[in-house]
Amino acid sequence: MDGSPLRRILRLAVPALPVLAAEPLYLLVDTAVVGHLGGTELGALGVGAIVLAQLSTQLTFLSYGTTARAARLHGAGHRDQAVTEGVQATWLAIAAGFLLMGLGQLFAAPVARVLAGDGALADAATTWLRVALCGVPMILITLAGNGWLRGVQDTRRPLYYVLTGNGVSAVLCPLLVHTAGFGLQGSAYANIIGQTVGAALFLGALRKVPLRPRPDVMRAQLVLGRDLVLRSLAFQACFVSATTVAARTSVGAVGAHQVVLQLWTFLALVLDSLAIAAQSLVGAALGRGDDREARELGTKLTRYGLVFGIALGVVFACLVAVIPRAFTGDAAVLAEIPHAWWFFVALQPVAGVVFALDGVLLGAGDARFLRTATLASALLGFLPLIWLSLAMGWGLAGVWTGLTLFMLIRLATVLARMRSGRWAVVGAPQ
Repeated sequence: MDGSPLRRILRLAVPALPVLAAEPLYLLVDTAVVGHLGGTELGALGVGAIVLAQLSTQLTFLSYGTTARAARLHGAGHRDQAVTEGVQATWLAIAAGFLLMGLGQLFAAPVARVLAGDGALADAATTWLRVALCGVPMILITLAGNGWLRGVQDTRRPLYYVLTGNGVSAVLCPLLVHTAGFGLQGSAYANIIGQTVGAALFLGALRKVPLRPRPDVMRAQLVLGRDLVLRSLAFQACFVSATTVAARTSVGAVGAHQVVLQLWTFLALVLDSLAIAAQSLVGAALGRGDDREARELGTKLTRYGLVFGIALGVVFACLVAVIPRAFTGDAAVLAEIPHAWWFFVALQPVAGVVFALDGVLLGAGDARFLRTATLASALLGFLPLIWLSLAMGWGLAGVWTGLTLFMLIRLATVLARMRSGRWAVVGAPQ
């Protein structure tokens, strides 16, 4: 094994790992804190969190698209232009964040009722959402900041900024939920405070550069963003459907799904640390015209992702009797968790390869292919099984069978694209 590429990957992936893991790790803390309030509160957090994710993660192109464009410019020796990508992405984040916050306030209650039905679960989810939605602009500013800094191969400042914000949230969450007596709403208050701290730090990183809006750059970002938004919609349609089916199965099922889904999200972003390194290194290699290096990096990252995924699967298989009880003592929730747990464990090696190759293709700006492949995987794999599961009463086992098929189809498509080599197009971003 060539040590030099591995060192370059680790130099970017290791600082990116805690950045990627910080938000889902905070959500795991949030889930554990709220879980001890009761099954209804835990289920409400699950419903509310999945809705909030739709409003924020649809614009992940602010991070991933900005990384791809900035990395190519950085690789071509145009660092000033790479930073300009970050400024324009931040303007887009501010505008979109306030728009989504307003729309979310209008539709929080009806959406919660669609997902959870009428009753206490939907009411509690609505209450949490109305507070948590105020943090959407800060979430998007953080996405944009992470994007351009990764593109110029600076993963250390995002590490400090994100850990500071999430550390504030993690400390405040149990204090506001239990000590101060705010209950479920306390977790949302803690979230907003931490998000504001993180966003302020990312804005501070741009204080010495020209802040003038550049419509031409923003238009180019939106063109790339269009395909990434459609890709995100496919993901979120799957996860919203899964939460809906779980919520309509039982309070225990939706609580168990929330616990395992947050662990899945956490490990997905841990594995995605390799994808961050792939975006930056592959984008830079293609920006300076070296498609051979980009292909070699893609091959190595695929192998590293497989090894990393196997290791995580083994660890969580061994901890099946320990981890669920850290999140809840509710007997109904604990009884449902095994129906999802072993799917979650078995999928880790698949996820390791898929997420690494996602990073390679995103770094190459191959968003159109990723959009089409993800939509096909959702329409042919996940969604049919999810809704069949509801009709047939298969519960969480049906939900996670759908996720398994979704991931296997994605694995086949990205491996085929990688082997074709058609993604390795050199030159600066258009």
